[in-house]
Amino acid sequence: MAKEIQNLWREVRELSLGTKIDRLDSPPSPVKFLRDYVSQSKPCVISNAISHWPALKLWSDPAYLSGALSNDFVSLHLTPNGCADAVTGDRDLCFASAHVEKVLFPEALEAVQSSCKGQKVGYLQQQNDCFRTEYSTVALDCDGEIAWATEAFGCSPEAVNLWIGTDDSVTSFHKDHYENLYAVVSGEKHFILLPPTDVHRLYIEQYPAANYSYHRDTEVFKLEIEEPVRHVPWSSVDPYPSPEKEASEILKYPLFFNGPKPFHCTVKAGEILYLPSMWFHHVSQTPGDGGYTIAVNYWYDMQFDIKYAYFNFLQSLSYQSSSLNPVLSWREDKDSESSDAEIVP
Repeated sequence: MAKEIQNLWREVRELSLGTKIDRLDSPPSPVKFLRDYVSQSKPCVISNAISHWPALKLWSDPAYLSGALSNDFVSLHLTPNGCADAVTGDRDLCFASAHVEKVLFPEALEAVQSSCKGQKVGYLQQQNDCFRTEYSTVALDCDGEIAWATEAFGCSPEAVNLWIGTDDSVTSFHKDHYENLYAVVSGEKHFILLPPTDVHRLYIEQYPAANYSYHRDTEVFKLEIEEPVRHVPWSSVDPYPSPEKEASEILKYPLFFNGPKPFHCTVKAGEILYLPSMWFHHVSQTPGDGGYTIAVNYWYDMQFDIKYAYFNFLQSLSYQSSSLNPVLSWREDKDSESSDAEIVP
């Protein structure tokens, strides 16, 4: 079975995906987008698709956002290390979610801008259609949908989310059960992408869910396992290990580091990434002129069609990898979350 799975990784790239992400100079027609990218589950980066948005000029100025949203409460996510919704811990690993509190936007933005890794990192990343709720005051600065994508999918976005952070915030490998149009407004986003067929290369395991709590008086974070205990399927692969950990990480995750190269792309301000459903992605960011990175993403419902059935079958297979990692086997079941936490920074 190992040989067949490795052949699949190679053939998907040779027959469909190629070796790099397509870049389009202008928005595609709905038919071309559906035919060449959605139906093939193939990412692409589109330029000149949001150049008419007022947000591109306005949002790089912190004073504009703080003034426009001065009376609006937003969800501020806090962690000690900028790695929310990720596997953490030295010995007893767990899936850690951020401490979340509702504060006025100017306070939240200040917390993001003053982030310090190892102490306190702020990120605005609420994933509950927050752009149309918490940030509705500035909703007219962007389009409510991506018109050509809406026509191609045959439906309006299920959710529209706003993300504001610094380079201290990194999102670990995960997938989402949504078709994603990810528009960068300020700064840059750096994506590492793997197709769903590469699921075994990410060493997904079940981890107990935990939550950070932050105490303002002591400025101390505490990480607590949820009660009752529930488990979350997640990857603990770090594609950028520190020099002192690199050798051990390669030994621990040989399928990732020694397999076909992941796809890399940088999405700059004014560009949109089409990220197909079920693709695994790791995301880091570079701040823009305002000292932060801002993005708006549009989640469209995915089709639970034969591609979804193929993926579920593939991930249910055990994979013999090496003496260090003898068998990888993971299956979504009723006791775990049926989809990875929906995160795309």
